[in-house]
Amino acid sequence: MYSTTRYSSQLAPLLLRHNRIAIARAARFPNRIPAIAILVPHKAISTGSSTTQNSDGNGPPPGFNIDQAKKPLPKDSEKAASKSSSSPSAGTNVTIPSNQPSEMAPTAASEQFALKELAEQTAAEQKTEKKEVAKKKDDKKKTLWQKVKHEAQHYWDGTKLLATEVKISSRLALKMAAGYELSRREHRQLTRTVQDLGRLVPFSMFVIVPFAELLLPVALKIFPNMLPSTYEGAKSKEMKANKLRSSRKEVSQFLRQTMRESGLPISQVTAQKEEFTEFFRKLRATGEEPTKADIIKVCKLFKDDLTLDNLSRPQLVGTCRYMNLSTFGTDPMLRYQVRNRMRQIKRDDKAISYEGVDTLSVPELQMACAARGLRTHGVSPGRLRDDLQLWLDLRLKYGVPSTLLVLSNAFMYAQGKENEFDTQLSALQAVLSSIPEELFHEIELEVLNAEGATTNKQRLKVLKEQQELIAEEQQQAEEQKASGRTEDVSDKEDIDEKEDEAKQDAALTKAQAEAEREMREAENDLQAQQRASGNGEGKSMDSPLAEKVERKA
Repeated sequence: MYSTTRYSSQLAPLLLRHNRIAIARAARFPNRIPAIAILVPHKAISTGSSTTQNSDGNGPPPGFNIDQAKKPLPKDSEKAASKSSSSPSAGTNVTIPSNQPSEMAPTAASEQFALKELAEQTAAEQKTEKKEVAKKKDDKKKTLWQKVKHEAQHYWDGTKLLATEVKISSRLALKMAAGYELSRREHRQLTRTVQDLGRLVPFSMFVIVPFAELLLPVALKIFPNMLPSTYEGAKSKEMKANKLRSSRKEVSQFLRQTMRESGLPISQVTAQKEEFTEFFRKLRATGEEPTKADIIKVCKLFKDDLTLDNLSRPQLVGTCRYMNLSTFGTDPMLRYQVRNRMRQIKRDDKAISYEGVDTLSVPELQMACAARGLRTHGVSPGRLRDDLQLWLDLRLKYGVPSTLLVLSNAFMYAQGKENEFDTQLSALQAVLSSIPEELFHEIELEVLNAEGATTNKQRLKVLKEQQELIAEEQQQAEEQKASGRTEDVSDKEDIDEKEDEAKQDAALTKAQAEAEREMREAENDLQAQQRASGNGEGKSMDSPLAEKVERKA
């Protein structure tokens, strides 16, 4: 019975399915299996999910692409070429993505390349953003009526501001007429209002004359300073500031070049003034660095008037451009403008020194530094205060002339990394090493006169140089007179400070203040003694106090 069941289980697939695979599969069956299990068909066994429809499991695997399989295989040479191009040792251009991980170790060159690529991407994004903002602005362009309305509102606000300034300045004028002293801020307010009222005189002609306002844009183009300051817009102020910065850079380079070309000749000085001789010996002959004390001592010898009188015309024009002054006219007119500006700066220096640099606001600080030729663009307020304080110390404490300080600021304004001045004193040293020959000879003559060691040869040389300068000025005056332009400028005022008179005035003022203080103290003591005692003892004490008051008076 057992053998019959075994043989029937082996022959059943041949009888039912007639398949060679079934015979091979049936041979692997175990010896003991129920006969009913043979009649059940067996499916292909798989470990994952399958979508094949073949019941026997002989179809292609899932995801098999027949079209891709029909394509020919790539050749070995192409494989080798692709392999060599993909290897990092075959070439230097290795593409390493900067925004995702890579299979290669980062090197210094690859990191630098990635940073550069990232910077270019950010720059491109910023550029596109700027273009989009510009497009939005263009889309929001104002119409003609909106522009007219905006300008009318601007001039109306300027008129109200001017009326307010006139009202405030009238009170300041009454205060000054009553004998009270104005502060620096009040004085600047009054000066600005008076200048604006003076500018209203030619500006009012365009309002009074019919249809003259049509020529107002042309007049403003030719004379940009004709409008009062209250009508000036932010855009025009920015344009003027940019123009002043660019002109100062040009003038700085020009002054350094011209003064270097007309510098001092290396000559033997026979003066007995040790500071003057030793300083220029170090500066011109040996190349040694003089000390800060020597620089200040020699700078005090170059007075403002003497320096201005011996500057050439190109240097005078450059100085006027640097100080934002008009460059039209002859040399006396240019010197008059510079002297007038230097006189204003000296008065302003005393006012700022009395009130303190810390009392200035940031706009006032920027205006004060710009008036003295100091750099203001891109400079922090703390640095501006330090620069202004250094100017005040050199001017008032050490007595350095303001003309040399302005020239040193011009030397420092357009400095680069390759020729940079560390301090104001190094810039002053550069100015002294580049002064004109005529100025050096005249200063040398004054030093020798003070020591009593001048010679007739030196006097004759200086006299000839001064006569040449006088002849040039007369020639310029004749040319201007021939062209129909006359001038009435008196350039005889002295802007140099008299040190002896200043010291005497300061000592006299100090003595008067001390005497008044002692007199007030004595009077207070007398009144206190009188209130303390009303008897004869108080009267006996009044006599020495009264004598003390009379003696102080």
